[in-house]
Amino acid sequence: MAETETHASTEGHTEAAHEPSPSALGMDATGWVALAMLAVIAIMLWKKVPAVIGAALDKKIAGIRAQLDEAASLRAEAEALKAEYQAKAAAAAKDAEAILAHAKDEADQIVSKAKADAKSLIERRGRMAEDKIAAAERAAIAEVRAKAADAAAAAAASLIAKGHDAKADKTLVDSAISGIGTSARLN
Repeated sequence: MAETETHASTEGHTEAAHEPSPSALGMDATGWVALAMLAVIAIMLWKKVPAVIGAALDKKIAGIRAQLDEAASLRAEAEALKAEYQAKAAAAAKDAEAILAHAKDEADQIVSKAKADAKSLIERRGRMAEDKIAAAERAAIAEVRAKAADAAAAAAASLIAKGHDAKADKTLVDSAISGIGTSARLN
C-alpha cells in the first residue's frame, strides 16, 4: 500500500503542477493565434495586398531609377560644362600670354622709339646750340668790326683834323663836289 500511496501522491502533485489550459473547440490559445494569423494572411492574399505592395515597390524602384538616370545625365552635363570651362580657361590663358607678349613688344618699340627721339632731339638741340654760338660769334665779330671801324674812323678824323687845315679842306670839298657832278652825268 505504501507503494500506491507514493504513486498517488506523485500523481496528485503533477496534476497540481499542470493546470488545465483553457480551450475552445478543441484548440488552445496557441492554436487560435495560429488560426488568426492564417485568417489575416488569407485576407491579405484575397485583397491582393502583396500585389499592391509589389506595385508600390516597383513604382518606388522606377522613381529611384529615374532619379539615378537624371543624376547620371546631370553628371554628364556637369562634366561637359567642366571640360568647356577648362577649355575656355586654357584659351583665356593663351590669350593673356599673347596679350602680354604683344604688350611687351609694344613697350620695347615705344622705348626704342623714345631713345631714338631723344637722340635726335639731343642732336637737334646740339646743332641749335652750335648755330646760336656761331651766330653769337658772328655778332661779336660784327660788333668788334663795327667798333674797330668806328675807332678807325675816329682815328682817321682826328688825323685828318690834325693834318689838314681849312685850305686843304676846301680843296677836298671842291674836288668831291666836282666828282659828284661828273658821276651824275654818267648816270
